Amino acid sequence: MEWMMLASAGLLEIGFAFGMKWSAGFTRLIPALFTVGTGLSSVFLLSLALRTLPVGTGYAIWTGIGAAGTAILGIAVLGDSASPARLLCIVLIVAGVIGLKLVSVS
Repeated sequence: MEWMMLASAGLLEIGFAFGMKWSAGFTRLIPALFTVGTGLSSVFLLSLALRTLPVGTGYAIWTGIGAAGTAILGIAVLGDSASPARLLCIVLIVAGVIGLKLVSVS
């Protein structure tokens, strides 16, 4: 169950990042509320998952899901750069997240 909470927290982190972009510096009400809601929900779920997961593993996976997911969606939705070096870095982040899950005891 803690892995599902952690994965959900990571996905909400992606929503949080996009909400910050769409809120234009918290000047647009609905995107700003979305940003606050996803950010708080993400941190809450992370805190629940960290009850049983090691803090280093949980935090690294949470940030990895958020970073890689945001970068991938930025490429797909916002037209961010998809240079080979950038894609390689995203692959390395995903590999690190998978590796941490595989070697985790919980």
